[in-house]
Formats: sequence, C-alpha cells, structure tokens
Amino acid sequence: MSDELLYVYTVLRTGTPPSPPLDLGIPAALGRGLELVDHEGLTAVVEPVDAADFDEQPLRAHLEDLDWLAGVARAHHGVVARVGSRTTTVPLRLATICRGRDGVRRLLAQARAPLSEALERVTNAEEWGVKLYAQPAAAGPPPAEPGAAASGGAPSGRDYLRRRISDRRAQDDRTGQAQRTAEALHERLAHKAAGTVLHPPQQQQLSKAPGQNVLNAAYLVPTADRRTFLDSVPTADDLPAGVRVEVTGPWVPYSFTHTTTVPPAEPS
Repeated sequence: MSDELLYVYTVLRTGTPPSPPLDLGIPAALGRGLELVDHEGLTAVVEPVDAADFDEQPLRAHLEDLDWLAGVARAHHGVVARVGSRTTTVPLRLATICRGRDGVRRLLAQARAPLSEALERVTNAEEWGVKLYAQPAAAGPPPAEPGAAASGGAPSGRDYLRRRISDRRAQDDRTGQAQRTAEALHERLAHKAAGTVLHPPQQQQLSKAPGQNVLNAAYLVPTADRRTFLDSVPTADDLPAGVRVEVTGPWVPYSFTHTTTVPPAEPS
C-alpha cells in the first residue's frame, strides 16, 4: 500500500547480508514484521506500523510519553543490534517514519552521500565504551553535631567543621587523581582506535553506578585490533586506589554514525 507507514530502523549496503528479507531472522518489533527496501546500492530495514501510533499527530503525542518512548527505543535498538551482528549498518534516529516504499526510497536518495560515507567509516569496526569512575572516599567517623559535647573538651562545632573539611579534601584529591588518570587513559586508547567520541559524564542519578563518572568515551576499533585495544585497558590492580574502570561492547557503532545527516522523514 502506497500510504502505509514504514518505520525505518537502519541502513546497509544492498547485496550484503541479511538478504533476502526472510533471512533477517528477527521477529516483528513494532508492527507487522521486518522488510527490506532497496534503492541505488542502499537497503533500509523497515517495518509496517500502525498509523494510530505512528502517524504524525499521534506520534507527536507519544514522544511526550517516556514509557512508550522507552519501549520503542528497546525495540529499535534490538533490531539494530541483530542486524549489526551480521553486517555493517548505520542506525537511523529513533522513530524515523516514511509513507510507503517510495518514501523510503526518497529518504535513501536524499541521504545517499552521508549514509555511504558512514557505512565506509564503520566497516570492519566496532564500538567499545570505556568509563572511569572516582569512587567515594571512605567516610571518617561521624562528626559530632554542632552544639553537642565533644571529647577532650574541644568545641564540637569546630570538630564538626574539621571533619567536613577533611572529608571534602579527601574526595577532591580522589576526584582529581581520577581525572588525571582519565586523561592519560583516553590518550592511550585513542592511539589504538580509528575514532573517538567523548560523551558528557553521566550523572549518578541516571547511571545508577557508584562513584563520580570522570570519563565517558566511545572508541571505534577495527575488529582485527580488538585484542590490542582491550589489552590497553588497565586492570583494577593497575589503577590508583579509588578509581574504577568499566568497559562495554562490542556495539554497533552508534556514536560514529549519529552525526550522519539524514533528511527528516515526513509521515504525511
């Protein structure tokens, strides 16, 4: 149907796996099952979706619903990860909708240059994430509340202030050491990678990870160099006290394709 809405997940080179459509091996994610749409050497992985959710007006309302959006994001990333595990692919932004296959072909034609360049850039490469955290300094004995009696007759308010200042200095020293370690680590890993992206440090209330995030980096690593790259990440024993490293991957190279300029699709 020319007017059906198609959710566009990701783009790959025509003629590379997965092909034909039945070989995708991925169940329906948001609609009626995945399909492929080809145009001039590029292939989009798409899925027909319900207009009641994805036409322009309901979609605009849904984008304000964080629970709905989280479900779409999980489905989107699941499809991209499955495709990316089999071939080089460039994910499109969340909730990219086209009207009919002709709409998908127009999207591929308009974005042909940046999509082709992105596919070339990430071929035979994978993304690894590296995060570095400054662990909270061990707290000293609980300070006496100001105004409470202090041992040895020392003013309790003074003891309280001294303890607060001592704890703050210890944490500042640990954070500074972690930041210096992060700078040195990033420089070392950047030399082992084909590309790097420094993301803003994650806020603890969002990441739920213990400690202060001082490095949040993505590295584009040639698949053949994976072991060399990972061997360059220090073990816990090689890090200063109070500094923790976290490595994740390999991922589809989202961080190295998200800057691809793709004209916005219009569902209407």
